[in-house]
Amino acid sequence: MRDEDQPQAGRFLGAEHRFAVRVYFEDTDLSGVVYHANYLRYMERARSDMLRLAGIDQRATHEAGEGAYAVADLAIRYRAPARLDDALLVVSRVMQVRAAGVVIHQTVRRGSLVLAEAEVTVALVAPSGRPKRQPAAWTDIYQSLIWQGTNS
Repeated sequence: MRDEDQPQAGRFLGAEHRFAVRVYFEDTDLSGVVYHANYLRYMERARSDMLRLAGIDQRATHEAGEGAYAVADLAIRYRAPARLDDALLVVSRVMQVRAAGVVIHQTVRRGSLVLAEAEVTVALVAPSGRPKRQPAAWTDIYQSLIWQGTNS
């Protein structure tokens, strides 16, 4: 498959990952605004692509039977609605690295207006369901991405 035919994965601007999203009819509720759970979907897609671009291969880890990331904690605040055909930007920033996980701050924006923001803690869990120390290479990647407040 040609590069231009690949799904868009966003991009890094310094330590900040930026992921563009378009609002489709299926994303909206009866009032014509984005259904609240869809903001979490936008954020999940952005986090997954951020990790892939950074060099963290979640799929290989899962397929090797070594575990997978799970959301351990989530706090979200909705500020303003998104509507059909809006062009949105999900901005993800690594805030803290822990032995088994990472804290990522995410915002969903339309232009400069923040529509929703969340702080998400993901933890690597073994197949048994218990937290597991992340590979050292992953911790190193996250350390290099810790937000220093230099992007917009």
